[in-house]
Amino acid sequence: MFIIDSPSHDAYFNIASEEYLLTKYPEEPIFLLYMNDPSIIIGKFQNTLAEINLDYVNDNKIKVVRRMSGGGAVYHDLGNLNFSFHTLLGNLDFMDFSTFTQPIVSVLNKLNIPAKLEGRNDLLVDGKKFSGNAKLAKNGKMVQHGTILIDSQMQILSDALKVNPLKFVDKAVKSNRARVTNLIGYLPQGFTTVKFKELLIAEMQRENPDAEIVHFSATDIQHIEHLVKEKYETWDWNFGFSPNYNFKKAIKIPAGFIELHLDVHRGSIEHAKIFGDFFASESIHELEQLLIGKKHQLEEIRALLEAIDLTSYFGKVDVVEILELFK
Repeated sequence: MFIIDSPSHDAYFNIASEEYLLTKYPEEPIFLLYMNDPSIIIGKFQNTLAEINLDYVNDNKIKVVRRMSGGGAVYHDLGNLNFSFHTLLGNLDFMDFSTFTQPIVSVLNKLNIPAKLEGRNDLLVDGKKFSGNAKLAKNGKMVQHGTILIDSQMQILSDALKVNPLKFVDKAVKSNRARVTNLIGYLPQGFTTVKFKELLIAEMQRENPDAEIVHFSATDIQHIEHLVKEKYETWDWNFGFSPNYNFKKAIKIPAGFIELHLDVHRGSIEHAKIFGDFFASESIHELEQLLIGKKHQLEEIRALLEAIDLTSYFGKVDVVEILELFK
């Protein structure tokens, strides 16, 4: 087994590294650990916009990254330790989460913390979730990865993942907002995420005496950063990959009431309909047609709105007011 402690706190880099390692080590078992700066990690089959508070995420410069595995959206920061096991799929039970969560449970039990696996894929203490896990099978290997909440900013977690469920109608996988807790209240005073990481690495070395600690080489980093540029930091992967959805929002501004309905396919607007009691000198149908083919992305919508005379469609309005419709 190779044990890798990522040198980066960049979510794009660390999520990309999981895919890279499948190619780098096609047969060897791997235990990868990493900590991310504030970021939201979206399940592969989720509608990103329906999982995040976009305004809050943008205002606070929180990165949004889609991972390879399914499951729900999670918030990462430096109070959150992330782990990833890579092993040959072989005859393993894909739905067995216990094997690769046991080292975490063991570390906590040795600290007299009553952690245990409950349900399908969650680790709980006193009935509250501190770790969620997800899986995928790719290239003949199985990857199980998860989070460990040590001292994460719970208010930011809540605000970043708070979204209006009435905006979206789709069949994408929705996150289950379980009752969560940090472990910091159960750990010895002065404990840190880094300290827990060190204990977990030591536990893995005890369980796997032949385990070897390896580091990303300059070439590895170059390949991972290339994958970041090509995939993991792109709008197409993180937002455009989302399943089809219908979006609706209404606003009340001095110019009147405006309601927007969008049909979105792979991130691009296929159909748009605008209703309201505003006064327009030009047919609103013209604006609806201009929206078709545009990405449901604020910067692209902003560019369109700035290039046209909005007053001819809505009366006395500005770009910022109308842009609110698309958030």
